[in-house]
Amino acid sequence: MGDRRRRTTLRDVATEAGVSVKTVSRVVNGEAGVAPAVRAHVAAVVEQLGYRPDVGARTLRRNDRRSASIALLLEDLANPYSAALLRAVEDVARPRGVVVLAASLDEDPVRERALARAFGSRSVDGLVLAPAGDDQSHLVEEITGGTAVVCVDRAPAGIDVDTVVSTDAAGVADGVRHLADHGHTRIAFLGDLATIATARLRHDGYRAGLAGAGLPYDPRLVVRGVRSDEAVQEALTALLALPDPPTALLGAQNLITAGLVRALRRLDLHHRIALVGYDDFLFADLLSPAVTVVAQDPATIGRTAADLLFDRIGGAREAPRTVEVPTRLIVRGSGELPPDR
Repeated sequence: MGDRRRRTTLRDVATEAGVSVKTVSRVVNGEAGVAPAVRAHVAAVVEQLGYRPDVGARTLRRNDRRSASIALLLEDLANPYSAALLRAVEDVARPRGVVVLAASLDEDPVRERALARAFGSRSVDGLVLAPAGDDQSHLVEEITGGTAVVCVDRAPAGIDVDTVVSTDAAGVADGVRHLADHGHTRIAFLGDLATIATARLRHDGYRAGLAGAGLPYDPRLVVRGVRSDEAVQEALTALLALPDPPTALLGAQNLITAGLVRALRRLDLHHRIALVGYDDFLFADLLSPAVTVVAQDPATIGRTAADLLFDRIGGAREAPRTVEVPTRLIVRGSGELPPDR
């Protein structure tokens, strides 16, 4: 990750601009009392040196120039997967006396950049990020300024940092093979937006699972971009209206799977159409039938990411690495239903 350098200070800007520290402070804080020409000159130097206001300095800074805080930027903190990952990071951070800040990205690359910049301005010691966009080069400035970065869930682009991911493609392939082993030849796939890296990997795993079972790929059985219960219901209705409808479903995300459970129950088909979900969800084991899932391990992902982050904060300089955390097929009943002829 390269050498960790100290952040640019107000004094650095003042020296480069040839003005007083007070003048720089007034410009940065939008205060009056600075001539327009001087303000423009100082603003240009601020941008040139990459200065970021240290808004947490008075309350968090310690003698070792660390803030005793880290930040997590995850897809959606309300999602059980993100919540479990956050808790795992907190469990690693708490004994170290480190505060954990967190925010949801909502799959928005603009929000990713804005929040990374906002947390950077608060001088967090490290950042755990689930990339929302297809370019994380905006973090180069934060890394150069001394912020350690670890990515989770998805590999970053434009930067080379430690990354912790699940075996998405292999996990979905396991789910497809499981359904095929129980006699299903018409297996539908319902996935998230194709722009999301993990959604693409899971679709790849679906195709690999079909190929491994000797089954053809039928694009009519694939529905992508499913983002709500209403979309799940519409997709299932369209699938069941096919001349040769699916006898089994694979929900490639926990909220999609939960939506399929609701839709199948509304149609009284939950004991007739097999279902395997990717990623576990609350009460999946208490339903009838209980839902068979390919479970990720967010607790291990979170702990591993936190350990890597604190190693980097502590000065580790080994080459960045990618850690793959295996998924696990949990057999509960819904994925073992035979084809309804």
